[in-house]
Amino acid sequence: MLVSLFRFLSIFPLPFLHALGAALGWLVYLGSPSYRRRMRDNMRQAGYAEHLPAAIAEAGKSIVELPFIWCATPERVSRHASDENWAIVQQALDAGRGIVFLTPHLGCFEIVAQEIALRTELTVMYRPPKKAVLKPLIEGARARHNLLLAPANMSGVRILAKTLKKGRPIGLLPDQVPQEGEGVWADFFGRPAYTMTLPAKLAQMGDAVVIATYAERLPRGRGYLIRFVPLEASLDGTAAEQARAINAAMERLIARSPGQYYWSYNRYKVPAGASAPAATAAAAANDDGGAA
Repeated sequence: MLVSLFRFLSIFPLPFLHALGAALGWLVYLGSPSYRRRMRDNMRQAGYAEHLPAAIAEAGKSIVELPFIWCATPERVSRHASDENWAIVQQALDAGRGIVFLTPHLGCFEIVAQEIALRTELTVMYRPPKKAVLKPLIEGARARHNLLLAPANMSGVRILAKTLKKGRPIGLLPDQVPQEGEGVWADFFGRPAYTMTLPAKLAQMGDAVVIATYAERLPRGRGYLIRFVPLEASLDGTAAEQARAINAAMERLIARSPGQYYWSYNRYKVPAGASAPAATAAAAANDDGGAA
């Protein structure tokens, strides 16, 4: 049923889907207190509270555009995409170096891998959705020509490492909360966030070029501008220093289009089995003491 609905919606033009998505974004925001609170708190924490109206509409667009991105033909989707700075990607490809593409939850991150795969083979880490009904949709969309999936486990990490050593590109979501034992606490917009250490490890292991990328939604459904930004920060130092360097790079990327970041994501959660960051634990202890 869901697959049929997505295929039906995919026939509509992108401006219509984005207009529908903006309305949906406001409905969800007004109808869900927990969603509303998290989005507002995260934006306030980052200093982007004035972009809240745009973020509400953009969040809705990110949902309603999925039938188009996942179910329309790659040729049709690609007609709505342009790129900026592809030359830095091509330079690394021509040199035979591996590339680590870091794609945060900014803009239409689903289209980025598809567009890269139209030009070169790309392997991305994939974690199956919690809802089984979404699995055929997501896997069908992500396992297209030149787009390969690596499971989010040690087997997948080995696949990514081998891919980089062969001089081929991989893709990761750097702002996704990892599982316990796979990350460190590093500041993200001034607050500790459990951050994956895998991007830096893989980049060093494969002597790879690290490129941040995102697809900015253009106004009124005119399409997407996919931007490629070289990571200028050093990834030397401890795992925590590396994670902070990547978080800082993501902050700079988000500053370009703050209204299009996925602010409702629970970026500051403590994953199962992980200890809370020291500052949070101390604050909780003080609260307990005050209550006593």
